[in-house]
Amino acid sequence: MAVKVRIPTPLQKLTQGSEEVEGKPGTVIELINDLEKRYPGIAERLSEGGKVRRFVNLYVNEEDIRFAQAEQTLVKDGDEVSIVPAIAGGSC
Repeated sequence: MAVKVRIPTPLQKLTQGSEEVEGKPGTVIELINDLEKRYPGIAERLSEGGKVRRFVNLYVNEEDIRFAQAEQTLVKDGDEVSIVPAIAGGSC
């Protein structure tokens, strides 16, 4: 069994259109690095210098990693990781 990773629409061009991919268990940052091997360019959009970019929200089993151990949060077989880009904008 592997970790299921849900890919948001803006990043699906990197995963050949896949909405969901699989990754290896480990820490969140190790998972991102594993995804980079198969989907070049995804890591630079999610992380920088070993840290998840601040405009990217990651959830492990619906729990925000910012309230766990951030990039060092462990993911194991069967876990589901959701990538949610922050949304900003609007006008008065």
